[in-house]
Amino acid sequence: MSTVNDTAAGDLGREDLQLVAEGDKRAFARLYDAWAPTLFALISCVLKDRAQAEEVLQDTFLHVWRRAPSYDPGRGSVRAWLTTIARRRAIDRVRSAQAARDRELASPPDVDWDQTAEEAESRIAGGDVRRALGSLGEPQKTVILLSYFGGLSHSRIADATGLPLGTVKSTIRQALARLRTILEER
Repeated sequence: MSTVNDTAAGDLGREDLQLVAEGDKRAFARLYDAWAPTLFALISCVLKDRAQAEEVLQDTFLHVWRRAPSYDPGRGSVRAWLTTIARRRAIDRVRSAQAARDRELASPPDVDWDQTAEEAESRIAGGDVRRALGSLGEPQKTVILLSYFGGLSHSRIADATGLPLGTVKSTIRQALARLRTILEER
């Protein structure tokens, strides 16, 4: 029975990876078949959630397909390159989930947004809203003006301001909470 040393195992798929860099789909399938179980095990150890591990594995191989031309055998083995990509993607997923939990904990308490908007509209004649808007900083003031007075959707606001869609949504939510506080104090 022969054994494969670490160097040979690490180079498993080097030819296929070079062909993937040229767009060869069959070589990609061979590379996937050879490395998916190992990478899935690594990702699963980091994530502890099968569904997320499957998503990260898919994301890893999508990255491999797109970035295969950047693989440099002089910098390390195929094994090192693939496991580094998989590990980084898994860690990014953990960090993203933690950041989402942190944002959720830091978000203001549930506010009846419809009621806040109705109150804002009813006070326009008295000028309270204009004064309250004046106390908002950027980009809160701009996204509120574009949304409630310009009638733009969140995605159109993102396009107009260059802000990510999630940032637009959270900024509007925070601005409405701040407006409500300001208006209740008056």
